[in-house]
Parts: sequence; structure tokens; C-alpha cells
Amino acid sequence: MNTLADKIALCHVDDVGERETKGFLAGSEGQDLLFLVKIEGELYGWKNSCPHIDGAPMAWKKDAYINSEKTHLTCFAHGALFEPETGLCVQGPCLGKKLEPVTVYVDELGRVFMCDLENKNKES
Repeated sequence: MNTLADKIALCHVDDVGERETKGFLAGSEGQDLLFLVKIEGELYGWKNSCPHIDGAPMAWKKDAYINSEKTHLTCFAHGALFEPETGLCVQGPCLGKKLEPVTVYVDELGRVFMCDLENKNKES
């Protein structure tokens, strides 16, 4: 059972603009561990790791996970393009592969949380 205790607060739903991205939880190397994208008011969470090279970060600068047309998520290192809603690679060296999703929750106050993956893995 998911409780507020096993979720990590990320932001408020209004902190991510429409067709914009925002990264969170910087790791030891300073790279965001995950990012959110908002499409038609819906938030989607993805790990910041291109499937072309495991662990390769996607953004070329902070919060830059979407192309200039704001149509696709982009791995700027490899030129791969991903559907923002599904994470499916539609162009580039990892064609047909998918980004790894991160489950996010929005509460009645508009606060955005993700499941604490460490606690979830311990329960399994």
C-alpha cells in the first residue's frame, strides 16, 4: 500500500509548464535522476537515462529534455527522439526502445510525488 511516507515530493503541478520539462533529484554526478514532462495537462515521469547507452543522461543543460518544437523528448547526446506520452524512441540509434517510466502522483492540492523506489524495492 502506498502512503505519503513512501513518496518523494517533487514540485507543484503548476511548476511544469505545458510541453515543458523539469528535472529532479540530482545524483552524485550532478545529473538529474528523473524528469517530468507535461502534455495536455498530464504529467509523465521518466528516468534520465537514454536506452541507447545505459545511464547516459539526456539533457544538454538543466531541464532541457524536449526538442525546440516541443514535440518530442530528446537525447541531445545521440539525437534520439521519444514520444513524450509513451517514451517510445521514434528516431535515432535506439529506435523502438523506450525510456524507463517513473510513476508520479498528483494529490488534491496539486503536489507532485513519485514513489520512493528504494522502499518499493525493499517491499518486493
